[in-house]
Amino acid sequence: MSGYLSSAMGISWRYLHNLYTRPSMFIPSLLFPLFFLAAFAGGLSAVGDSPNFDYYDFTAFQFCFVLLQASALAGVFAGFSIAGDFEQGMGRRMMLATRHRSAIVLGYAIGAAARLGVTWVVITGVALLGGMQVSGGGLDLAGMYSLALLSNVAALLFSAGIALRFRSLQAGPLMQMPVFIILFLAPVYVPQALLTGWIEPVASVNPLTALLNAARSLMAGEPTGILAAYAVAFLMILLFGLWAISGLRRAEAAG
Repeated sequence: MSGYLSSAMGISWRYLHNLYTRPSMFIPSLLFPLFFLAAFAGGLSAVGDSPNFDYYDFTAFQFCFVLLQASALAGVFAGFSIAGDFEQGMGRRMMLATRHRSAIVLGYAIGAAARLGVTWVVITGVALLGGMQVSGGGLDLAGMYSLALLSNVAALLFSAGIALRFRSLQAGPLMQMPVFIILFLAPVYVPQALLTGWIEPVASVNPLTALLNAARSLMAGEPTGILAAYAVAFLMILLFGLWAISGLRRAEAAG
């Protein structure tokens, strides 16, 4: 077990070292959520004054979405690193050096989660400077950030499954586009009750909707749907974990 964890931590350290010593890798993943926060919370602030919009603060409403988005994209960008490492031959060296190959996926997952600290601080700080009001207590906010962490793990495992199958950065759009699509098919701009047309039934079956609604309720200090959100999150992690492990076996078979 100690050797397994040592391998995972070594891979995680390498990932974080490469990330923070190459601004071209880290800065874009940080600018994306800041751009969306400014565009949605600032440019669309009038939406909060529309009839029946009953959430207490529009900036906080959009912040919850941006938080989940940034966390999921951090997992996707870690998938890019997996694909790049295997494309350059580093992935093969890691498999030769690691007895239990699942430690490779665990290492990237730890690294993807660790990078969230900086991302969360920056996004939260910008939102607070922009006038965001926080109604939830400490436990509520801990629950909100834990949902964001689970979305990060799920996105990482999904992206890892693709990266390990293709082992090339050319598979980047296959990792990124599905995550973007599922993000923007959730109740992004208005509460779910105000959705109309085809987006309403789509959002109702979108697994991210449960996480987003729960995160917003926690931010407001009125938790609802929390157990359902955690159940959905852990189910996604289970399914995408199996997807990532099967991808790892494909990579092993390919040599």
